[in-house]
Amino acid sequence: MISTLIEGAALYDGISSVPVQMDVGLVGDRVVLIGSLGEREAVTRVDGRGLALAPGFIDVHSHSDELWLVDPRCEGKIAQGVTTEIGGNCGSSVAPLYGLAYERRREDLATFGLEAEWRDLAQFFDLVARGGVGLNVATLVGLGTTRRCVRGDLEGRLEPEELLAERAHVRTAIDQGALGVSSGLIYTPSRYADVDELAACASEAGAAGAARYVSHIRSEGDALLEAVDEGLDVGRRAEVAVQFSHHKAAGKKNWGKVHRSLAAIDRARDRSGLAVNADVYPYTASWTDLVTILPDAVRDGGRDATMERLLDPAAAASIALQLELEWDGLWHDILITSVATAKNEELAGFRLDEIAQRWGLKPSFAALRLLIEERLETQAIFFTMNEDDVAAVLSASFTCIGSDASARALSGPTARGVPHPRTFGCFPRVFGRFVRGRQTLEIGEAIRRMTSLPADIFGLRDRGRIVQGAFADLVLFDPKTIVDTATYEKPYAYPRGIHSVWVNGEAVMRDGRPTGALPGSVLRGGRG
Repeated sequence: MISTLIEGAALYDGISSVPVQMDVGLVGDRVVLIGSLGEREAVTRVDGRGLALAPGFIDVHSHSDELWLVDPRCEGKIAQGVTTEIGGNCGSSVAPLYGLAYERRREDLATFGLEAEWRDLAQFFDLVARGGVGLNVATLVGLGTTRRCVRGDLEGRLEPEELLAERAHVRTAIDQGALGVSSGLIYTPSRYADVDELAACASEAGAAGAARYVSHIRSEGDALLEAVDEGLDVGRRAEVAVQFSHHKAAGKKNWGKVHRSLAAIDRARDRSGLAVNADVYPYTASWTDLVTILPDAVRDGGRDATMERLLDPAAAASIALQLELEWDGLWHDILITSVATAKNEELAGFRLDEIAQRWGLKPSFAALRLLIEERLETQAIFFTMNEDDVAAVLSASFTCIGSDASARALSGPTARGVPHPRTFGCFPRVFGRFVRGRQTLEIGEAIRRMTSLPADIFGLRDRGRIVQGAFADLVLFDPKTIVDTATYEKPYAYPRGIHSVWVNGEAVMRDGRPTGALPGSVLRGGRG
């Protein structure tokens, strides 16, 4: 007997752009029947008339990671129709954890009252599987994390034995189920890695069976084109696929550069046969650590060395002057989203110029004071992008969707600070703003970018399509009304238009309300 029968929906299979009105029957965790199934017996029948049925959306760029343990329901993602997310991005992953990598992760987890009970990826995956999780999870291994395991936060080229140790960490993580490697080349210590190191680690991943290099590149502004070239060079040298994370051009003087960077990616795909893709989120503001506003030299050596410089009055005055030159007239474009301590938690949601006025300081000195008081643990939204550029990146056929956000909820341990609205609205916003609004994409193509394309890029077996035998990851939604409601001022808001979501055949949302079920799988090597 059919477990769940979804009747009369406009079926988008994740491949074709043209929907067909069909019934879909689920048995256990699989799609078993597609067609006219009205006469079939079913335990549960769902009326899909007037709605669209698509494969569950795949968030290729997530930062949930340890939050799969903190709040395994992942309701902020499920409410968007996301049924699978990939963590370990931007060079930072939950494993391996040795040396300074363990110490840093232990400090981060302490804010949630969580112990770092694992050292490698297999142990972490076992914890997630044992506790249950609301959606399917997979991860990359971060080359910032592996580098920190062998050299801490020290700058400079790795010694041969250190590189061998890093490669060994990469191979172990791939053997334990990581989908590839990631880099975050604006962050310490990832930014100290040169092309030789990146290519060596990516090559190791390829040799272990996960030939993917996913990069938050070295510049998304003035040196965007050079940074894209570097990413392509890593792919060629390592003979692995390349994925450019949250592709953008930041800063008004760089608006329009994405046309040239996309052309460079196209040439690499056409001329060399290199597998190259990108992901994007449908917003004009990024979200990252406030410490990234500091000059590279100030951040050399990691947190302790940076703090020492900021606490030196003469050095701080020089740094403040550099910030004034760089950010003059732009301080209102920086919105503080979270801090580490209760002392400044009321500042979440304020712009930096507003904080400066409150403290009676120049914005540059206010930024330094905040970083010092929070020991650099401060996040911010940066309004530095142009929507025409976002639309251009979305229009590229090789681009998929990534939220660049963690799984949060409206209440509980993950409801902290004032997160970016993409945390709750990324995927519905594509439909509301760029399908119905700007008409950048047709609905079927938008669904392909969220389903079969990312499944193919990351090797997710039997997911991303509605075909017989595939896993029953599905989202039922109203194509006329699906839209984000989260804003920068009020981000804690679920989208409209999502009717029901199934993960491995079990409803995690029903009639627009989360069920609390935890049917997700750990996708080791894309399988599970």
